[in-house]
Amino acid sequence: MTFSPEPLAALIETLDNEGYAFTTVTPATQERILRRRKGEQARDLRDVFGWSLPFTRDLLSADLLDLLREGGAVEESGGTLRSLVRVSSLSGRLFLHSAFPTDDEDSVFFGPDTARFARFVEAEAEDIDTPRHLVDLGAGSGAGGISAAGLLEPERLTLADINLTALALANANALAAGMEVSIVEGGLETVEEPADLIIANPPFMADAKKRNYRDGGEMLGAGLSLDWARQSLERLAPGGTMLLYTGSPIVAGEDRLLGALAELAEEADAALRYEELDPDIFGEELEQQTYAKAGAERIAAVGVVLKKA
Repeated sequence: MTFSPEPLAALIETLDNEGYAFTTVTPATQERILRRRKGEQARDLRDVFGWSLPFTRDLLSADLLDLLREGGAVEESGGTLRSLVRVSSLSGRLFLHSAFPTDDEDSVFFGPDTARFARFVEAEAEDIDTPRHLVDLGAGSGAGGISAAGLLEPERLTLADINLTALALANANALAAGMEVSIVEGGLETVEEPADLIIANPPFMADAKKRNYRDGGEMLGAGLSLDWARQSLERLAPGGTMLLYTGSPIVAGEDRLLGALAELAEEADAALRYEELDPDIFGEELEQQTYAKAGAERIAAVGVVLKKA
């Protein structure tokens, strides 16, 4: 999917000026709300850009509709239109991300996890000096990096992701926030300069469909988090910090990600701080065969701070 960042940044600014606000919920909750409103068309901006309901041309102003079209973010079917993006509120800003449902390979996720990630980064930012180079790894919508940069004011902000759709929306979100960013396709290997601060909210689910934005690989989805932590310790400047927000499946009371990160930190002579931020998230996922077969009891949201010696 190809989006144009400039018109979409103008879309965000227009919605902001009109007082738009929306809190994006989990996919399960969104499905419940849409079932309740089955067959309905959008009645207001929140329906269009939050609940992803179809709408008629006369609902939006000509300016908003033109920006959607110029941004490549609207589709028409059977006389009604539908926005291909949602717009959500976070930390006093609006952020673009994918319309619901997020089933496509290049979907850009945003939800309660994004809010937890941002709160974790904001809390840790109080104890971090202004970085010269801040990297948001697997940036997605860029919400984490943009929120962190608003607090820390780094000399350089890099948003890195393998998803071109994510980078287009992250670019639009940065433009709307008035921030200059480096947009990088790929992982840390494509970021040229060492970073003083790396933040990341990697995919951490065991996803049968292997969707890039959702599948965390081995260790019931925690494998990618461990890989990114290892790569970050290799690429951080001396004294640099990684802030990792992720999920960890708990099996028979054991947090295996914590054990693996402790071993990694010891090998790299790095300091590790690990906190369980929420004991039970995405509980419906435990019904999947992968989790059930492994005996996973819960998925915990965790915040990890790794500081390089």
